[in-house]
Amino acid sequence: MPLLTTPALPTGTLSEREQPEIHGDRLTMRPWRETDVAAVVAAFADPAIQRWHCRSLSPDEAREWIALWQSRWRAETDAGWAITENEQVTGQIALRHVDLPEGLAQISYWVLPDARGRRLAPRALTALTGWAFRDLGLHRLELSHSTANTPSCRVAAQSGYLLEGTRRSAARHADGWHDMHAHARLATDLTP
Repeated sequence: MPLLTTPALPTGTLSEREQPEIHGDRLTMRPWRETDVAAVVAAFADPAIQRWHCRSLSPDEAREWIALWQSRWRAETDAGWAITENEQVTGQIALRHVDLPEGLAQISYWVLPDARGRRLAPRALTALTGWAFRDLGLHRLELSHSTANTPSCRVAAQSGYLLEGTRRSAARHADGWHDMHAHARLATDLTP
């Protein structure tokens, strides 16, 4: 029996339009703005975010980080959004390593300390997943996190991303090499 698939959009589809806002359960994901520099600096100064991202950013580096998202959209390689509630930046979510012809992308996200505990990440992930399948025509979204990062594992599970396995010593974090859980959702999966 043939698999049901959603045709991927051809290359050139992202770069030919403006990056959209995506609306979810009481939140908005919008393209990054230069006015978000302070939020980005604060995020990368947070010990919990630093643990998994191994970096901090100065205000100039944060401006460059924000500008890179715009060029990545035009290059059709990545797409990043600021997660906002009541117009305040509360986190980030992104499609990474986008491959439109193959219908694939990877997901990354983080949430600022003041916004944790409100199911912000699963709400944003669910909204982005729906947009990526419905509007981009992607077929498979992948999510990877350290096996020590239990909050990310909960976010993946709450958003319908099935655990597919563990990749041994697959990523370096601040304290060394970590085994990584691999989760995925397909456009043909039932919604959670």
